[in-house]
Amino acid sequence: MLSYPLTLEEDDGTLLVTSPDFPELTSFGEDRDEAIARGIDALEEAIAARMHSRLDVPKPSAGDYNAVFAPLPSLTAVKVMLYQGMRDRGIGKAELARRLGWHLPQVDRVLNVQHSSRLEQMDAALGAIGLRLDVSARELSTAQGAAVAEEAPDFTAP
Repeated sequence: MLSYPLTLEEDDGTLLVTSPDFPELTSFGEDRDEAIARGIDALEEAIAARMHSRLDVPKPSAGDYNAVFAPLPSLTAVKVMLYQGMRDRGIGKAELARRLGWHLPQVDRVLNVQHSSRLEQMDAALGAIGLRLDVSARELSTAQGAAVAEEAPDFTAP
């Protein structure tokens, strides 16, 4: 979906995390994995703050040669696409609510990156502004697969 570049720099025994796309983003981690995880959390917070302040959320840049690309969680990425799509088309929250037949608090929730909106709500909201959500899956690299496997719940029967 959306992967933003993060820069990791050694800083007194920890790794400092910054982003060329979000100058306000600063985080840290004890090691590379923790720094990236905290960087993603900081990305979500920076995006939420920009949305709250009604500012543009930039598209991911190419970063520099040593940047680490941090993918946003899928739901956050879809919310960013909805928000930026609304801005690009001059559609406000009240107009989106009217188009969907929703109350304004429902629109606030689908734009809130901390709220667990349902996929069908996001799909409807995107459709109301003339966008279609395309979903795909692809193979993970070996390193990505190992990291995901460590975090994934076990759904096998006992």
